[in-house]
This record gives sequence, structure tokens and C-alpha cells, in this order.
Amino acid sequence: MADERSVDSAACEVLDGCEDLVTSFDRASTLKACPIGAESLCCKVCYMGPCRLVGKNDRGVCGATRATVAARNFARSVAAGASAHSDHGRDLAFTLIAVAKGEAQGYRIRDEAKLYSVAGMLGIKTEGRSVNDIALDVGQEALDNFGRQRGKVSYLSRATKRRQALWEKLELEPRGIDREVVELLHRTHMGVDQDAEHILDATMRTAMGDGWGGSMLATDISDILFGTPSPLQSKINLGVLQDDQVNIVVHGHEPTLSEMIVAAASDPELLEYAESKGAKGINLAGICCTANEVLMRHGIPPAGNFLSQELAIATGSVEAMVVDVQCIMQALTDVANRFHTKLIATSKKAKVEGAEYMPFDEHKAYDSAKAIIRSAIDAYPQRGATRIPAVTEELIAGFSHEYIGYMQGGLYRNSFRPLNDAVASGRIRGLAGVVGCNNARVKQDEGITKIIRELIRNDVLVVVTGCAATGAAKYGYLRPEFMAEAGAGLREVCEAIGIPPVVHVGSCVDNSRILTILTQCATEGGLGDDIADLPAVGICPEYMSEKAVAIGTYCAASGAYVLFGVHNPVGGSPEVVDLIANGWMNKVGGGIVWEPDIDKLLELAFKHIDSKREEAGLAEYDPMRFGESGDRLIEALEKQLGQEQAVGLYTATPAAES
Repeated sequence: MADERSVDSAACEVLDGCEDLVTSFDRASTLKACPIGAESLCCKVCYMGPCRLVGKNDRGVCGATRATVAARNFARSVAAGASAHSDHGRDLAFTLIAVAKGEAQGYRIRDEAKLYSVAGMLGIKTEGRSVNDIALDVGQEALDNFGRQRGKVSYLSRATKRRQALWEKLELEPRGIDREVVELLHRTHMGVDQDAEHILDATMRTAMGDGWGGSMLATDISDILFGTPSPLQSKINLGVLQDDQVNIVVHGHEPTLSEMIVAAASDPELLEYAESKGAKGINLAGICCTANEVLMRHGIPPAGNFLSQELAIATGSVEAMVVDVQCIMQALTDVANRFHTKLIATSKKAKVEGAEYMPFDEHKAYDSAKAIIRSAIDAYPQRGATRIPAVTEELIAGFSHEYIGYMQGGLYRNSFRPLNDAVASGRIRGLAGVVGCNNARVKQDEGITKIIRELIRNDVLVVVTGCAATGAAKYGYLRPEFMAEAGAGLREVCEAIGIPPVVHVGSCVDNSRILTILTQCATEGGLGDDIADLPAVGICPEYMSEKAVAIGTYCAASGAYVLFGVHNPVGGSPEVVDLIANGWMNKVGGGIVWEPDIDKLLELAFKHIDSKREEAGLAEYDPMRFGESGDRLIEALEKQLGQEQAVGLYTATPAAES
């Protein structure tokens, strides 16, 4: 039944209404995962195999051990994930260069202050120079980070001093982003690197080339070109689709495309054209990380996360789903063919069989976007019956790391001191990043929502990105009213600063913002002097893609304790499991643990947070130490005295909570 597949009522409603349509939910229930490959006990890096290392077979034909095979498989996944996110950053660098040269139609530098800041971090002179000249140098330096053969990735200098020294000592500094990916793939070729620990060290270095290179550059360049996000209000879920408008869903990961679709959707010529076809307007919505990109900067509502992509089309209300790269299900073509929906592929890197191909060219971006929207409008008259669930939820998003610092200290005194003080005193127990995908092998959004709910109830401040952020938002977790679910200490701090207990900081590429936030907490002082000292965890409850393991690896290499749900992809080798968890913890202060049981995962998270508090000599966490927050006190007094008398007593006697 649909309700066994998702906790999203909108998803369940659509699934119940299209029982003759096969979706990823159905395929996951009928197509069983290979138990050998799931535990990394299958080696196929040469053609003497594949070798299945099960039972008494503990070595491949070449003699490769289970540990070597598991390490190689994990390394190759990280290499692919790092390539995907970093290639995204490379394309943005090319776009920035084109903008600086006046060759990118429709784009401009929207955040000059961020450009100057990034230039400073990259060592680029700004005084007396034009914005375009600075942008050109920033774009070129970003590209140089990909092809650099010696030296190190520029942004490593943004880490804490202790972390930089550790990376240098352990020879974990990524040189060039591309070089590390190529070398890791070379190492995992048959007959090359055969030591599991050595392979995994190189895996950390490659992942950091993404986290402190490709992804971080992608986030910064996106801010420069499209604006640094600040808080805004929007809605979410399949109910954001409109019955009387042309619905266009942008899906994928390239903000260069989605930004121009947003700009063109308000073009008077296209609005008039939509009206000529009988529509009342043009409505945009998003899926996956493209949704987060346009949400963060424009308030465009997300229709859902990864597992919602087929369901959006199945509402019968989508004229066009416009896709570029990453997380695009091949099954979308089959679903679109059942309806009037046009599936429009736009990337030269990703041919989607059966889709209409309309290549997006950033040099003619606005014209390309207009052509795509016009094609979507042409499909509107062919629309049949629709079944849009009447399910939406309010949300607040747009918290860049710059804005979080601004909210705590103001424009000229940007600071993380209030947050650190709250953690040190125990008002906030710790920090958590909840990130990652949906996975059809587990109930959609169930792990995400349960983890976030329990974390904030226990006074842990949560930041979210990617499909996990979308999952949280669908159930009201990004509404200010969700503050009522938070523990008293966390609630009091969030009310004072003006942030919700669950803070949306962007798309999956924006996990680099989380690295920056943790680094700023460490450098602010009072909680230690490195990410590894902080009472903080990273959690990926429903991971699905290779990008997720790349993110987890660069976070671990940066000193973070990372917990994954679903299943352990290297579970067939206890040696590799131990190396990634305990070996990395001893070496770099961070590690990765897989725990599919959500209750046990939460126990591990709280245990780590509390142990870090103890190691740092911070006050022991006591949920009752600070009593109830102001709102909760009034609620309690209202029950005893009535509303008017309770409010009067509280305002007249600030010490009443004692």
C-alpha cells in the first residue's frame, strides 16, 4: 500500500490514484537488492570476474581480499560523487568567466560584496579594479583549482589552523580536483593500490577536493552570480501545482538553467502567450536540488524531493519537466508518455532517451529559457484531467552562513559568539546537519522527520540541505510554529536570535556552507579550536547517491562524526568498516558509521554530542536547567490563572519562572 511507502500524504494520494502506473516505489518492492553487491563483496574492476567473495571465497582471481575490494568499491563511489558535484562547480566557473567578458546573455554579478570576499580568500587583488576584471580572475582561479597538478586547493586555507596542519602532516591536502579523482581511479585499477587503509586515505583526499574545492566554489560562485540567500517564505509539496496555470517543474542540479527559467517565466510576452492558450499564468515549481536553488533565492516552491519526481507528472498537471543533470530517473520518460507532459532535457552531458532535447546555452541563456517555456505552454491545451493533492505546507528558507552570522552579530559585527555561548552553557546541547537523499528502499521521509524531531526536542540545533531539507519542510519543520516542538533551551535561543530550530541552508552542493558554519564555530572559540572538538554530528538518514558518500567522506576528513542510515555499503569487510569508523576517527578526528535503525542512530548521535561536551569541559547537558522558555511559561500560567492574569504576572515579574 502507498502508506507503507511514504509518510507524505500528497505522495500517498497520487500513488493511490494511479495504481496502473509503475513507479520507483513499485520497482523497489519487486526488485530485490543484490546482497553480494550491497555489502561490497563483488569485484568487477577487471574481466577475470566479476568475483563474488562469499562463503569460503575470500579472495578474487587476482588474490584481492575482501578489504581491498570493499575499499576500492567505496573509493570509486566517492570519486564519482566528487566528480558530479565538482563538475557542477566547473560549469559555474565557466559561466562567471563568460559574464565577466559580457558573453553570457541575461546574467550579471548580483552580489558584488560576495565577489570581493571570495577574491580576498583566493588572494586576488581588488583595489582599483573593475568588477568584471575581478570576476574574470575569480573564475580563472576557480578553474585552476580543477587542473592544478601541484600545490593544494585554494580553499583549504578556510579551515581551522589545526585542521590545515593535520592535513599537511597526513598528506591529505588535495592538489587539483581533477587530479585527485583521476589518481583515485588509477589506484583502484586492477593491480595497483592493494592496501585498504592507503586506498581510503586517498579517498578522503579526493572527497576534500570536492568539499573544500568544487562544491565550495560552486556555492560561492552561485552567490556571486545569483545573489547570496537570505530568509524568505514559500510553500511546498505537490499542492503547489496549479490547475489553471502552465506548470513547469525544474529538476536537477544546475542553477544556471533554473535561474534563467525563473527570469523568463515573468516575461510579458510569454505570459500573454500562456493566456492565448487558455492558461491564467505560468507557475514554476522544483524537484531535488534545483528546487532548493530557486527556493533559496526566489521563493519558488518545491513540489517535492527525489522520490516525488514521477508523482509530480502523475498529477496530470505538469506541462513540462525540465531536467539537466543528476538524480533524473530514466523512468520519467515512461511516466511522461502517459500524460501530456513534455520531458525536456537540456544538458549536453545527459541524453535522456525519449525526451525532447533543447540544449541550454549560457551564452544565449534567456533565449534558451524562453524557447523552453514556450514549448511548455504549447502543451497546455492537451492537458486532461488532473489530480493535484490539496496538500501544501508553509516554510522559511534562505539561511546562508553569512546571514546566520549577521543575525547573531549584525552587519558590522558578524559573529557566532551567541551560538557558541548557548552551546557552552548547555542551553543548546549540540549541532547537527541532517542532509542527503530519499531512498526507495526505506519509507520516504520517515527517517528524516523522526531524526529531526528528536534532535530538536533534545535541544540540538539542526541545519538541513538537499532532499532532507525538502523532506523536513513538507511536514512543517521549517515553519516558525514548529518552535513549539523544540526543547526549552534551544527554543529560548532561537527566539532570541530569530532563527527556527531547523535551518534550511541550501541544496546538497551547499553542504559546504555547513563546513563553513562549523569552522566559524570553532574559530569563534569556547568550544575547542577545530571541527573535531565540537559537539556536532552529520546525519544522512536516507542516502541514495554516490554524491552522498562523497559528502560524508569530506565531512569526516574535516573532523565530523557522520552517521548514515539505510545500509552499510562496505559491510562485507569488517576491516574496512572499522577503518572508516574508528581508523578515521583516530587519524583525522572524524569518521563514518552506518546504522539503519533510526533509534540506535539517534543514540549514537546523542552519545557523541555529549562526549564532546565532556571532552571540552562544557556544562553537562540538563534539559531542565534553564526551565521553560517564555512562551511555554505563559502557556503553563494560563492553565492555572487564565490568559489576562498570566500575561500580566509574567511581564511584571521577569523572574517568575524561578
